Amino acid sequence: MTSQTRSQPLASDTGDGGSNPKTGQPEILPLMGNEAIARGAWEAGVKVTAAYPGTPSTEIMESLGKYPAQDLQAEWATNEKVALDVAIGASFAGARAMTSMKHVGLNVAADALMSQTYIGVNGGLVLVVCDDPGIHSSQNEQDTRIYGHLAMVPILEPADAQEALDFTRLAFDLSESFDTPVIVRGTTRLSHTRSLVQTGERVEKDSRGFDENPQKNVMIPGHARLRHSALFRREEQLKQYLEQSELIRWEPGSEPVGIVTLCTAYTYVKELLPQAHVLKLGASYPLPANRLREFCAAVERVIVIEELEPIVENEMKLMGLKVEGKSLFPREGEFSPDVIRAGLEQAGLLPASKPKPEPAVQAMPRPPLLCAGCPHTGAYMALRALNARVSGDIGCYTLAAVEPLKAIDTTVAMGSSIANATGMALAGSETRPIVATIGDSTFLHAGIPPLINAVYNRVNITVVLLDNHITAMTGGQDHPGTGRNLRGEAVHKVDYEALIRSIGITWIKKIDAYNMGNVFQYLREATLYPGVAVVIMDRPCVLDPVKIKGSPFRVDAEACTGCQTCMNLGCPALSWSDELFEGHHKVKIDEAACIGCSLCAQVSATNCIKPVEAFETHG
Repeated sequence: MTSQTRSQPLASDTGDGGSNPKTGQPEILPLMGNEAIARGAWEAGVKVTAAYPGTPSTEIMESLGKYPAQDLQAEWATNEKVALDVAIGASFAGARAMTSMKHVGLNVAADALMSQTYIGVNGGLVLVVCDDPGIHSSQNEQDTRIYGHLAMVPILEPADAQEALDFTRLAFDLSESFDTPVIVRGTTRLSHTRSLVQTGERVEKDSRGFDENPQKNVMIPGHARLRHSALFRREEQLKQYLEQSELIRWEPGSEPVGIVTLCTAYTYVKELLPQAHVLKLGASYPLPANRLREFCAAVERVIVIEELEPIVENEMKLMGLKVEGKSLFPREGEFSPDVIRAGLEQAGLLPASKPKPEPAVQAMPRPPLLCAGCPHTGAYMALRALNARVSGDIGCYTLAAVEPLKAIDTTVAMGSSIANATGMALAGSETRPIVATIGDSTFLHAGIPPLINAVYNRVNITVVLLDNHITAMTGGQDHPGTGRNLRGEAVHKVDYEALIRSIGITWIKKIDAYNMGNVFQYLREATLYPGVAVVIMDRPCVLDPVKIKGSPFRVDAEACTGCQTCMNLGCPALSWSDELFEGHHKVKIDEAACIGCSLCAQVSATNCIKPVEAFETHG
């Protein structure tokens, strides 16, 4: 195999969100952790990358999409399993490949991973999985390291953006050296924290070509039984490697206490307890038993500080080592210096800190609301009026579950809404109309199979496809229904109506999400149809890919009766005024926030909301 270096590309931004031409030489750049991961993959010579957007991992693929197409292929896939399968295919062909996803995305991709770990790799295969401790933007809080143990694949744990780059480069080498997929685990804090990173050059890797080895590549039971033992041999080899690897770093201290830590928790430990012995784990699976025993023997007390589950702590206890961990630190939530300090104070390693004074001014809480003019608003207002039992899905429209819309009854996971509604219908106990709501990107991700299933099993449900022409919740990424790919190139655009009709559904209505009369009419008709009915709510997102801003509306204060009908939309541009009508507050509109969607004007009971021009025309 030969290698050569390549000049740098139009890489990710240097702080202002844009793409700037580079000098062609390694340099120090301020990068987010996600940008550093992308840079590390590019430097490692990755050829094929695929992902489905999901916070906190989204920027990895967005950054990779800024590198030249002649260097690598970068794509948005329809879901995480597809993305992993694409990367696996490239690995089969001998190229270095990578996929990235958030923690719940690995749930979707796990089926492929559990077989691929038996197969191993040809070209290096790396999965970047970003956990979300604290549940900032997810439906659950889970620890990817458990998947690493289950799949018996090594897990690298960068603590900052520099390590994010370095560990990602290393992951490809480890993958090929040990014939294994490799997980690089990030967290929200690592993904979105920016720091200075020393970058390097790209090293081109020639393709290994396809390896004609059916016993290794084809996982039928007979081959899988032979390959299973290879996983245990590989695990032992990885343990031996980590016994000598710089991924495991002992930083001597002057105190008799020793801290075993990893990921971003390491940075907090160094800030709060710099005098302690620290064993920094750059990899959490498999663990180097000899180095852990040596470290424990050198100190009087060992504390394990790890975010989320006690993975390392339990493994060390199984080795017979005396350690503390989750008795001092929580198993839930995101770690911070304050969380670490509280645990170290409880352990008697830091003096008790003084209570922080309450701030003189309290920040006003901001309730979670859909954006002003969001095209999903009308549908949920109508569904609430129809007293429908609504099974929701994953997307920004999940905010319709709270007041004032309060129109979603269940939300489980990507693509669950249609099958959940099917189950409710089959149960036969629900007297209200049963409706599933799902966004366009989520529909392509995981909504098509359950829609086929609903038709196949002849259930009576209504499916509302909320087509806002983008993957809105994660920042406006394209998908096969937008007609553009990751690099903004024009591609085939999915025809939802044709797709849905091909499934066998005949009752389909595509309507303007801003036409409230049609929204109420056709949703009512759909819920009365004996079978599967689909209503496509068609309007682009008001924020992505461009912010939509029309002529704003204004409230005629004299005509307003404070009836609250418009306030039921939950639009953040609407608020109560100081004027009263029979003891009720009237309404006002923040014209700077209003985009002119007209929904409030359409539902107004007194016709008191009109475009600003109407007031100017009449003085």
